[in-house]
Amino acid sequence: MLKTIRIKNKHNNILLTDIRYPNNNSKNLPLLIFCHGFKGFKDWGGFPYMLEKISASGIFCVSFNFSYNGIGETDLTEFTRLDLFAKNTISRELDDLHAIINYFDENRNLYNYDFNALTLMGHSRGGGVAIIKTAEDKRVNKLITLAAVSTFNRYTEERKKEWERKGYLGVLNTRTQQMMKINYSFLKDLEKNKNRLNIKNAVKKINCPFLIVHGKEDLSVDYSDALELYEVSNKTNTKLITIENTGHTFGVSHPFIGTTPYFETVISEIIKFII
Repeated sequence: MLKTIRIKNKHNNILLTDIRYPNNNSKNLPLLIFCHGFKGFKDWGGFPYMLEKISASGIFCVSFNFSYNGIGETDLTEFTRLDLFAKNTISRELDDLHAIINYFDENRNLYNYDFNALTLMGHSRGGGVAIIKTAEDKRVNKLITLAAVSTFNRYTEERKKEWERKGYLGVLNTRTQQMMKINYSFLKDLEKNKNRLNIKNAVKKINCPFLIVHGKEDLSVDYSDALELYEVSNKTNTKLITIENTGHTFGVSHPFIGTTPYFETVISEIIKFII
């Protein structure tokens, strides 16, 4: 079963949110909330396929678009709101995720999930956001990261100076050929909130079960990021799974043309970890 609902964050932005759950009368399903990454969106490539398979295994799945991810409310796979994309910050994404968690906390009676069995999962930058939120919010019961970053501050000093001088950083979307601007306010947010947004320090505070999944040949977020996360984690509760011979999206692309053995391994490890 797939339904799309609209959830508001504290800034009064709409978060388009998909919920998927099995077509049966099962009660108290584990709850999974998934966060996409930079230049990502809930309908990207293999994400819907992944969440369908996870849902079919008996898990209540939630995915959503961050409010300023650049995707509008009509065309769900194209970046038509680059004005919003430019204004995005990590703090805003954390506000969005907080609103999603609160909604499912406050509306437990509407659906058949067990909120006390809440897992957060994030891909790439969304993995970093999920880590920060897990460290801050004791309602999170388990954490999964897929190809996650170990730091949000991934820019050289030279690039930061240019960013400040121009007021924005231009990033080319190689898929759409759009030049996507990121305002200097993104970097200011990282600097102003450097303690809160320190991913590795957040990992040190996490004591719930934590699954780190990373492709060994990742060219977007190097495999060393996964090793850094694992190094500072509580080894009693943390598992690192390395997927050999694959990269940042485990062999799947957008538009989705089919799964891969690597992606199937990721899906199967996610289900095993949650159930």
